[in-house]
Amino acid sequence: MHHPCMDLDTLILQLLERSPIADQGDLLARLAAEGHELTQSTLSRRLKRLGIQKVQGHYRRVEPGVQSLPEVSLREVPPNLLVLHTAPGFAQALGLTLDADPVPGQMGTLAGDDTVFVAVLPDRMGEVKAHLARVLAAR
Repeated sequence: MHHPCMDLDTLILQLLERSPIADQGDLLARLAAEGHELTQSTLSRRLKRLGIQKVQGHYRRVEPGVQSLPEVSLREVPPNLLVLHTAPGFAQALGLTLDADPVPGQMGTLAGDDTVFVAVLPDRMGEVKAHLARVLAAR
């Protein structure tokens, strides 16, 4: 069922409309079945460009202007953890945003429903915290 003329972005949007997809691996497998082999980082960049975010556990397009992103609080938990708190259902999208633009010393993120933990090398805490504050301000 490969549609060589179908634009990849259009295909992604159609797949997301057809059925709820909660996992990028699932979406990658569905794209591969349609003849599009992508890496996870390429898919993440495309989803971001298309305005697709994980909302209430499933990926969907979030129309710009229709829904503003909720406030995010940023707290430092010594020696090596930053805790970001946001509205319910937005932590996954926030985690993807942070993973898409990491800074040296940012070792990884873990997103729940309304909270994102960012593991940081202790000696890079100031730099990572400042970077995350800039990323949050730019959204």
